[in-house]
Amino acid sequence: VVYEHRSRLERSLQKERGEHKKTKEDFLVYKLEAQEALNKEKQDSMNRYGALSSQHKILKNQHDDVKKQLLDLQLQHNSLKLEHRKSLETHSQKYAQLQQEKDTEVTNLQDTVFKLREESKLLRKAHQEVHSQLLSAQAQMEEFRQLKEALQKMPSFK
Repeated sequence: VVYEHRSRLERSLQKERGEHKKTKEDFLVYKLEAQEALNKEKQDSMNRYGALSSQHKILKNQHDDVKKQLLDLQLQHNSLKLEHRKSLETHSQKYAQLQQEKDTEVTNLQDTVFKLREESKLLRKAHQEVHSQLLSAQAQMEEFRQLKEALQKMPSFK
């Protein structure tokens, strides 16, 4: 019984050792694969880091260029702003002068229009008088013509 029990225990031990050996081999294979995957992932990460680093340098240079352009544009903007302010002042002065000249000219033209209206009234009155004189002269002429015809018809006048 002891022999049989011992025999079973030895077989069980052998079986456990085989399983242990197989588990150990599986673990070593797993460890090796995990190490390879880790190394590959590390290499990929280093490659990505290198790419990102170079991209960062490029973007930083672009940023510096854009910053410089911004400063240049701000200086140009300030210069144009000053120039615009001066131009606006000049135009405002010219506008005020032109407005004053226009107001003076409008006043002069209004005076001229008033005088011309007065003159027009006088001319209309004069025209009316001349017209009435003309009508009266035409009436007289017609009267004289009729008298002349009447005189010409008279045999004694000839």
